[in-house]
Amino acid sequence: MNDPIGDMLTRLRNAGMRGKSTVMVPASKMRVRVLEVLADEGYIRGFEDTTDERGHPAIEVSLKYFEGAPVIREMKRVSKPGRRVYMGVNDIPSVRQGLGVSIVSTSKGVMSDANARSQNVGGEVLCTVF
Repeated sequence: MNDPIGDMLTRLRNAGMRGKSTVMVPASKMRVRVLEVLADEGYIRGFEDTTDERGHPAIEVSLKYFEGAPVIREMKRVSKPGRRVYMGVNDIPSVRQGLGVSIVSTSKGVMSDANARSQNVGGEVLCTVF
């Protein structure tokens, strides 16, 4: 797999479209950091570490719905393995005029665009969520 973050976002998007309550994704530290930001911002109910049927470490993500529709309406991968996108603190885009969130990997960790602006750090824009 070349893009583990993109794979996780696709699994979350597909599970939301199918109305699933939970989805399993392979475990990694970067995925956990992105899921922490999504949970803090209220896009998912939560997640917990588990193992899949073959005994490999995995993460079970509980999706969140509002009036039958998934809370996550749109997820886009910004920085890809073939084209990394780095932005300074002043260049980090606001998603849907502040209604969405950009997830940024900075030198101080993975955080939302609002936290990156408040801590005055830029970095690699991983994805946008609305």
